[in-house]
Formats: sequence, structure tokens, C-alpha cells
Amino acid sequence: MYSLRSTFSRIRAAAARSLLFLSNPGQQRSVGKFTGAQQQDGTFYELRTYTIQPGKMADFLKLTGDHIHLRTAHSELFGYWSVEIGCLNEVFHIWKYGSYADRAGVRAALAKEQEWQQNYISKMLPMLVNQASEIAYLVPWVEISTVPKGGIYELICYHMVPGGPAVWGNAFQKAISAHDHVGYCKLIGVFHNEFGELNKVHALWWHQNGDTRAAGRRKAQEDVRVVAAVRDSVSYLASQSNKLLIPTPYSPLK
Repeated sequence: MYSLRSTFSRIRAAAARSLLFLSNPGQQRSVGKFTGAQQQDGTFYELRTYTIQPGKMADFLKLTGDHIHLRTAHSELFGYWSVEIGCLNEVFHIWKYGSYADRAGVRAALAKEQEWQQNYISKMLPMLVNQASEIAYLVPWVEISTVPKGGIYELICYHMVPGGPAVWGNAFQKAISAHDHVGYCKLIGVFHNEFGELNKVHALWWHQNGDTRAAGRRKAQEDVRVVAAVRDSVSYLASQSNKLLIPTPYSPLK
């Protein structure tokens, strides 16, 4: 019962902050930077998660590696990973599109491409348990970063309270930026969902290895800037989860 009351309290507080935001034009301008430029030029990212049948992961990755060139001939692959820690037997991949028309054209072309359908799709589908797709925009205050070859990735998913960036955008940005400034990991990108689970933001980080991540986390938890930023943002957070990702040999992000 306490947890339910706490959740309702957060939602009521978020609604109140949203009304305050709407009555304050100056504040509207300040938080508008959370999502803007990337949405205006049409660019978005599709985040796809596939659950593979247990025991079939090696076969799935090999099949994909043998035929991924047929897929990347149509649109840009941002990254392709297998999940090492988190929900097991998963792969996660991100594709970049210039517009919804661009994506629709790619899907139509792939449906007609016999080699892709016969040599990959028909063999891949029996290995799947589930597929999920989300459309997200890169937030304007983050530029996609390049990383040295090698290392691991961490995907952290934040479910924020209802209301959108007008309510929690500034506090969320400060919390992410505070972790980035500590320097124990490298921020690759931050993606805000447009389709899929709403009020969801994905932060993709690069680490040299699991041990450097652990040491960096301890350092961040002792940093007063990080502690203050997290304290300010946590009231807007409904839940969060993370996954440890290993890049596949054919992932552009190694």
C-alpha cells in the first residue's frame, strides 16, 4: 500500500509541475532543447530486441553475420549486440532512418528481395521467441560518440513519470551529464521513445570492461555532483533497468 501511495504522489507532483511549466513560457523555452533538432529533420532510430530460443544463439548470430550485408545495403546499421547480462538469449540492434517514408521504403524493398527472404528470414524466424521494436529520437544535447575498438556496452532504460520532457527533461539531462563528466565510462547516445513504451529513455554507454565499470560506479557514487544530480532527478523516475551488451563482429560499434 505504501508503494502505491508513493507512486500516486509522484504522479500528482509530476502533474503539478507540468501545469507550472505550461504557465511559464520562459521555462518552456529552456526545456525545449530536450527534443528538437533531430525530430525536425526527420532522423530517428529503431531499437529492435529479439529473444532467441535457448541453444540457438550461436546459430542465429552466424546466420545473421553471413547475411547482414543484404540488410545493410538498404539502411544504416548503428550497432548490433548480444545480451551478456540482463534478459538472456537476446540480441539488440539499432537502425537509423531519415524519415518514416525512408523506413517504409526499406521494409517494402526487403519484402521483395528473394535472397533476403529465402536465405535469412525463413531460416531465422524459427529461432525466434519474440521480437520488439521501438522508435526513438536522439536527444539534441548528446552527439553520437565514437569509441575505440574493444570493450563492452551498457544499455540503461529509464521509465519516467508521465508528462514527458516538459516535466523531467532538465533534471534527467543533469543526471546523465553528471555521470558522463566523471569519466569512468563514455556516453554513446541518449534516445527518447516516440513509439513503444512511452516516457522511456535509453542511455547507451561504453566501458573498457566489466571491472572498470565497477570501479567507475564506486567513484561516481562518491562524487557529490553525481549524488546531487541523481537526488534531483529520482523523483521523476518510475523504474529503470540495464543490460550488458557484447558487440557482434558485424556491429559498426565494436
